[in-house]
Amino acid sequence: MNTILELQSKLLPDLMEVLKKRYEILRHLQLMQPVGRRSLAAALGMTERVLRSEVDFLRERGLVRIESVGMKLSDAGSDLVADMEPLIKELFGLTELETRLQRSLGLKKVVVVPGDSDRSDWVKKEMGRAVARILKITARPNQVVAVAGGTTLAAAAEMMSAFPGLRETTFVPARGGLGEVVELEANYIASLMAQKAGGHYRLLHVPDQLSEEARQTLVKEPHIQEMLELMRSARIVVHGIGDARAMAARRKSSPGLLRRLEEDGAIGEAFGYYFNRRGEIVHRGRSIGLNLEDLVNVDKVIAVAGGAAKAEAVAAILPVAGKDTLITDEAAARAVLTNLNT
Repeated sequence: MNTILELQSKLLPDLMEVLKKRYEILRHLQLMQPVGRRSLAAALGMTERVLRSEVDFLRERGLVRIESVGMKLSDAGSDLVADMEPLIKELFGLTELETRLQRSLGLKKVVVVPGDSDRSDWVKKEMGRAVARILKITARPNQVVAVAGGTTLAAAAEMMSAFPGLRETTFVPARGGLGEVVELEANYIASLMAQKAGGHYRLLHVPDQLSEEARQTLVKEPHIQEMLELMRSARIVVHGIGDARAMAARRKSSPGLLRRLEEDGAIGEAFGYYFNRRGEIVHRGRSIGLNLEDLVNVDKVIAVAGGAAKAEAVAAILPVAGKDTLITDEAAARAVLTNLNT
């Protein structure tokens, strides 16, 4: 396969570009459908005239349907996207990136999707689709799945769909709320995943920012204790990796804490812990939820993070927050490897 691809890239370079362009159109259609031509062209950075010509080609081959609500993939188009994914990854070096990252970070599995989520929200949806696919593949009866909050996990929830293997799954938040936009909170994401997957959910209604006295009082409440036990029984944990300063600001942290995090060199955050470049914990929040110690008993820990800006945080946090699965984008993957090699 590699030899054939190398020969094609040398002898028919234009064919590779056409292949990539048409695959990107089909992939974006899958993520955005139903969608109008103008919106799709803007997402692809393509003129409407060029897109019209390509869509006509794909429609003639039965891969795209044009309906009153917009364009959609046909069943044949959806099957083709799934069949092409391994080839596209091999063709554009993503398979090699996955292997190198897996080896460098000591992970069991790495999934790299094309693009840069810092520049396109559709790349986040692609990472979300990868999360949904892994959850479906690894589902077991009567399991508990704990999910954190954030924009990428929200995209994962949006990409979930009904699946028989997840009907007996209970989705729970990995921590209390942030007190921010409700669609980004772990409670909302857990409930949306459950609804879309056809499973069940339980919620944890506590604020994220607590005094130590309030925290000690709340964790004694029977309902909170019951929820903590359920969360700690999770077979799968899905979490994001945040920029330290951005996450502290989202949690409305005091100016003193923001200053201290900067002085201590905090670059990333996960589960309420703030890490420096060496993977050392420089601050721990007082939120109620899963702790790093709880991950020891988890079968599968899935970290989701994209964008080159998070490269340092990914490299620092992953060895601490579970050596299991990373779902990331091409920009972050290349930046992580560059940082590890310098």
